[in-house]
Amino acid sequence: MTEPIFDSNGLWDLLSRRADASPDAAMLIDADDRMVTFAEARSWAERVAAGFASIGVGEATPVTWILPTRIETVIASFALSRLGAVQNPIIHIYRDREVGFCIDQTSAEFVLVPGAWGDFDYTAMVQRITEGAANPPTIIDAYEALPEGDPADLPAPIDPKDDTIRWRYYTSGTTADPKGVQHTDQTLIAGGVGLAKALDMTADDVGSIAFPYAHIGGPDYLVTMLVNGFPAVLLERFVPADAVETYRRHGVTMAGGSTAFYTMFLVEQRKQPGEPIIPTLRLLSGGGAPKPPEVYHEVVAEMQIPVVHGYGMTECPMISQGSPHDSADQLAHTEGKPVFGCNVDVVSADGSDAPAGAVGEVRVSGPMVFKGYTDSSLDAAAFDDQGRFCTGDLAIKRDDGHITLTGRIKDVIIRKGENISAKEIEDVLYPLPSVAAVAVIGLPDDERGERVCAVVETADGAEPLTMDKMIDACSEAGLMRQKTPEQLEFVESLPRNATMKVLKYQLVEGLAGKTWP
Repeated sequence: MTEPIFDSNGLWDLLSRRADASPDAAMLIDADDRMVTFAEARSWAERVAAGFASIGVGEATPVTWILPTRIETVIASFALSRLGAVQNPIIHIYRDREVGFCIDQTSAEFVLVPGAWGDFDYTAMVQRITEGAANPPTIIDAYEALPEGDPADLPAPIDPKDDTIRWRYYTSGTTADPKGVQHTDQTLIAGGVGLAKALDMTADDVGSIAFPYAHIGGPDYLVTMLVNGFPAVLLERFVPADAVETYRRHGVTMAGGSTAFYTMFLVEQRKQPGEPIIPTLRLLSGGGAPKPPEVYHEVVAEMQIPVVHGYGMTECPMISQGSPHDSADQLAHTEGKPVFGCNVDVVSADGSDAPAGAVGEVRVSGPMVFKGYTDSSLDAAAFDDQGRFCTGDLAIKRDDGHITLTGRIKDVIIRKGENISAKEIEDVLYPLPSVAAVAVIGLPDDERGERVCAVVETADGAEPLTMDKMIDACSEAGLMRQKTPEQLEFVESLPRNATMKVLKYQLVEGLAGKTWP
């Protein structure tokens, strides 16, 4: 039996120890059936580290990378970890403004790009945004070929078991500049260990990474793989039918990424009811956005597997996580219990601990919490007087210790002075047959302050939701009249980020000036 590795002296040490323990076991697989073992990954990453070192990358060198989810990306990142570089992963959907800000604030000396990929020229973008800089970064095309050298020329691995910042992840900027979130190897490992303990995977499992590896979920999942010694199938782009075929071929046992991924798998399953689309699949797992209880029940009924949902954020990669050992009620109605090592408090508006079952703000502390923002002036507002990170998320902590998210502080709609939870309404509307996806937002209103608006994606082949049916559904669910949406809008598809989280601010911006009623 493959033993888990719960303690390690940094990410490179974790890879090295797993390569020693499971040298011939598969680690990385792609849609073209390429496969790299743990030992091969370590050897390849050492050669690439030597190649990077030969062009000037060393300990503390700031390196930005904007790369899709592929084997070379993981190897390049490990090579940089071997050297002790400071990595700034950027999700590939970001463009000039965000990328330029990140490169400038991190003083990146090297930028790894995929060249022209996905109908966009990343090399040209970086050249454009750094033109005229006093010290423009060196641009490296790292899509197919990575620089290599002789590992014998490498210095000894660094000792990262301290508070040295090795990672800067950026939260997406909407109305302001992105915020640089600083992590160490140990904060990322703590998050991944929390995920590993909750999911309880084994070396016999086959995982999958279909979300951007540059997301904070990338190292989270990778640590889980290294801890338990199982491989993952990597997808550069998630096309549901193609993903299903690839996952079938490689015997994937865990898939997912976020709520949107669950619903896309449901769409594929409904094309062949009664016949599992991926026979080896034993659970869906993910996070990134709240999960309506109905999604859990639909997956169980139609795919015969559970949804094991979790909750984390860039500043704290894992906060809570469902487990395959949880009850159906816990899996349907919560985001799991706090992961190993994470202290989660739900705090009332007056700063006191909220009683079980009451809504409050989630505040967290523990070894997986980030080490402050790149712009340290943002830190004071981010932490309370007890040193806990203030997430801005609203939740209930149940008597069983499990966490149920109820929305964001900024996602509360204030209608005539009354606080209304958007998620509560979304959970009522999502199960309706005509609704494929829904987002509830607050729009400026002279009389009400904000009015409640439901924005709906219509399910394929269904008649659009009507105002009367929406009102009836809210009434039958027991919602007070003030919570029932006063405005109903339709979109072909809700705007989403790279992890499929709905970008509500774009909906508000697009509808705020619309004449109503």
